[in-house]
Amino acid sequence: MIRMLHFADLHVGMENYGRIDQETGTSSRVRDFLDRLDQVIDYALENDADITVFAGDAFKTRDPDKTQQREFARRIKRLADKMPVLLLVGNHDLPAMAVKATTLDIFSALNVEGTILGKRPDSQVVQTKSGPVFLGWMPYPMRNRLLVREEYKGATVRELEDAMQERVRLILDDMTKKAATHDMPRILSGHFSIDSAKLGSERTVMLGNDVAVSLNDINDPTWDYVAMGHIHKHQDLNKGRYPSVVYSGSLERIDFGEEKEKKGFCWIELEREKTTWQFIEVEARAFKTIKVDVRGVDDPTEDVLDSIKRKNIEDAIVRVLIDVKAEQVPQLRDREIKTALKEAYSFSITQKVEHEARARLGEFSAESLTPEELVEKYFIDKQFEPERIEKLTALAEGIFKTDT
Repeated sequence: MIRMLHFADLHVGMENYGRIDQETGTSSRVRDFLDRLDQVIDYALENDADITVFAGDAFKTRDPDKTQQREFARRIKRLADKMPVLLLVGNHDLPAMAVKATTLDIFSALNVEGTILGKRPDSQVVQTKSGPVFLGWMPYPMRNRLLVREEYKGATVRELEDAMQERVRLILDDMTKKAATHDMPRILSGHFSIDSAKLGSERTVMLGNDVAVSLNDINDPTWDYVAMGHIHKHQDLNKGRYPSVVYSGSLERIDFGEEKEKKGFCWIELEREKTTWQFIEVEARAFKTIKVDVRGVDDPTEDVLDSIKRKNIEDAIVRVLIDVKAEQVPQLRDREIKTALKEAYSFSITQKVEHEARARLGEFSAESLTPEELVEKYFIDKQFEPERIEKLTALAEGIFKTDT
């Protein structure tokens, strides 16, 4: 049995909801992401892993801060000193121009022992302390790297997408055939979207056009485990079947879209045709949403404070969403609410104010009504006689239709 660790989508450099750390001069949220990586590495070393697969997206941007690069490299070196480490190139690791270096090229340039740079589609037999593994990888498919420009000059967007999907399919098919000739555990790693995957907040940080690959091109039993990156929501797309096609998910929450998602990595026990795995949750920063509707309440501040007390907000990133009538806004004691949130890591307070004119529309919103309908509702609200409403509405329609 060979023990493998699989993680992805670290995105060092995300600074949402953070504050400047006076000692380091960087966002405190950067520390969150590095702390999650420390958890992964500690687990790998404590459980005597034989190989690690990082399935792409080390940094938030293509041009990361030098300090962040140093901190990432230090941690990867800890792993590489003990076992082979695949560093797959994701879309956030790729420069805009193919001739430029990726954010991970430094490991190859310095020939860091133990690291395997997954910059181009490839495969090799990797020797681990517990035996050999066949490892194939497919980095993020970029059009300017996989398609000959002259051949597709003048092609439509749809034609280019179809060509990209076919190109990736052929690469994966060739890799699968090669894997079948090796009698040992076989791993495929990729950084791209699979058509049946459930998307998460990665949609807000994606770079470039995304091409979805068919699950049928990947879930071949030639492989014993498929280690995917790119989608932030942890999921097994081939659940109950062999092999498992697993997005490990991101290690840290990016925004409130990931509030309820568990974050972590995968621990795999590799054996030919008998591979098993489990998801290991990490201590990702908690996100908490507190929704309070105080419309019609005598003391809206007390309702907000009670709602905050019912939540464990210590060290969490918190947002308070308050539905309130316009006349109640002065009753919201801002200082008391902020004091009640002092244990949070960070917080925001948003008031959704309902104005009287909007309330009178009943179940309708102003945006859903035509100008004529809004005028009619105004006259009804003023309790005009039906005959007068009809005449005034007709006059209003004439004004709206006047060609000015």
